[in-house]
Amino acid sequence: MKRILVLCTGNSTRSQMAHGYLQRFAGTNADVLSAGVETHGLNPKAVQVMAEDGVDISHHTSNLVDEYAHLPIDFVITVCDSANERCPVWIGRTHRTHHNFEDPSKVTGDPEVVMNNYRRIRDQIKAFSQAFIELNVPV
Repeated sequence: MKRILVLCTGNSTRSQMAHGYLQRFAGTNADVLSAGVETHGLNPKAVQVMAEDGVDISHHTSNLVDEYAHLPIDFVITVCDSANERCPVWIGRTHRTHHNFEDPSKVTGDPEVVMNNYRRIRDQIKAFSQAFIELNVPV
């Protein structure tokens, strides 16, 4: 079984969404974790837009990357430039992948515009996650 760690700045939105989709697409063939270089708590808007697509991340917690430093990790996926720059090094067979997704929590204004932006980024993360699993995790 592969172990995948998704890393973002605060482990509140983008990494949580990727965590949910990677686990959905991998099923029991991967152990997916997510963490941040800081913790900002789980973003309720991320929970909402993921639930709209049938993925429940409401039980996720916001964790620091240091909590997983002792684990063997097959893949580290950074989903923002800040986390990519601050990502610790895993010695051994760990493969790193980086894809910078826009931070939906930075958009302000009309609530419908804000939520549509979350959905747009969610859909980008979903497509990335599905392609990543197809390429890297035998199911």
